[in-house]
Amino acid sequence: MNPHTAAPSWKIDLKMAGVLALAAALATAGLFPYLLQLMPEKLAPIPLPLPALVAAQSLQAFVLLGALSLLGLRMGHRLGLGAPLLRRWCGGDSGGVQRPAPLQAILLGGVSGVVVLLCTQWIDPWLPAMLNPPPPIPAGQSALNGLLASFYGGIAEELQLRLFLMTLMLWVATRLRRRVPGNAGFHVAIVLAAVLFGVGHLPAAAQLWGLDAIVVLRTLTLNALVGIVCGWLYWRRGLEMAMLAHFSADIVLHVLAPLLGAGAP
Repeated sequence: MNPHTAAPSWKIDLKMAGVLALAAALATAGLFPYLLQLMPEKLAPIPLPLPALVAAQSLQAFVLLGALSLLGLRMGHRLGLGAPLLRRWCGGDSGGVQRPAPLQAILLGGVSGVVVLLCTQWIDPWLPAMLNPPPPIPAGQSALNGLLASFYGGIAEELQLRLFLMTLMLWVATRLRRRVPGNAGFHVAIVLAAVLFGVGHLPAAAQLWGLDAIVVLRTLTLNALVGIVCGWLYWRRGLEMAMLAHFSADIVLHVLAPLLGAGAP
């Protein structure tokens, strides 16, 4: 689809948003074993049985991320952004603006995960002592929990940070300037969304270490590195490729690293 043509009807976008909302709800449910491993003290005081809490959070994700997905899809038409494979699967025309490249996405995601892992080996000796260290857990169980959590990163976080937030920034810029931003505008949006992706991980870092300069720098920089890769892929290859890259990076960090004994929270 040419980004300057009229946006398609709502029917396909609603169908796509429903699929993405369901995927986000399932990914949210899958996140809980990892949360229980990483910060059990945060979940313990919640006065709900765990199944009810999981159901409530999954329903919330379905509604909220479904709405954000619909907004992102609608805004993305004018910008040439979207989910071409899902659009085709839902009966629409991907239009060829973005050309999916799954092997490239897996490679870039995996390499970014390895780079992050190598950086943690250099940075982590400078971190303060953990305030709330996670309880010891067998490597196999940690890897399984990490696998389940990787779906949340690849699906839910990409819906929030790329499909909605990055698209929103570019849509606002388009409205203000009355034309679609050039490459520089997309680069700025990619970096800003990546930095905000890092900001979103600060509460978890604060729970583990507290917040000092090295913790903040570690959290922002390492998460932004993966976010920039995913943002570029969203722009050039489509949302599905950003999801695939994010998932691949998380597999390295949360599945392979525990199995190799090289992981860090």
